[in-house]
Amino acid sequence: MRFVSSALVIALGLSVTACGSTTANRSVNSERQPVVTRSNFVLDLNVSGGALSSSEQDRLIGWFDALDLGYGDRVAIEDPSYASSAAARSTVEAIASRHGLLVSDLAPVTEGYIPSGAMRVVVSRATASVPGCPDWSHRSHTDFQGRTSANYGCGTNSTMAAMMADPNDLVRGQSADGEDQEKASKAIRAYRDKNVGGQ
Repeated sequence: MRFVSSALVIALGLSVTACGSTTANRSVNSERQPVVTRSNFVLDLNVSGGALSSSEQDRLIGWFDALDLGYGDRVAIEDPSYASSAAARSTVEAIASRHGLLVSDLAPVTEGYIPSGAMRVVVSRATASVPGCPDWSHRSHTDFQGRTSANYGCGTNSTMAAMMADPNDLVRGQSADGEDQEKASKAIRAYRDKNVGGQ
């Protein structure tokens, strides 16, 4: 009799576990969140005489234009000799500045061997998306489990991911270090202190 009751308890436990494994979302939390992915693009430029020739500069300009370089992208120089020519670096910086970007001192690790006498320009780009959206596989009004649908939050999170000018802000946000908070709050203070309706 004890063996039968133990088997019954185990069977009931497994059935309850199976019911809980449906991961029904009975909260107001979104089913899916934005995911930020990073891609690195590289271009090796030949440095002759410590400078970039006009043809190499044209290659760099065309490459930046093909990538549609813009806000949110990171540009860095990877130099295997750790002593890149100042003239070559300043040329890359000048071309990147046409797109409103600065050249970073820290380059991400990239694959492949950098040829001797060359400098590698690395563009890092982050993109944000919400995988699996839209998802209409489980609708709340058809399974009667009192939960939100699997598509809940897809619209809001997909729109937020698409609107981010710099997807890296979803990971780290922006720092206010070095900014004058008094000036930043001046417009809000003026709005709150204004005289409305002659009062």
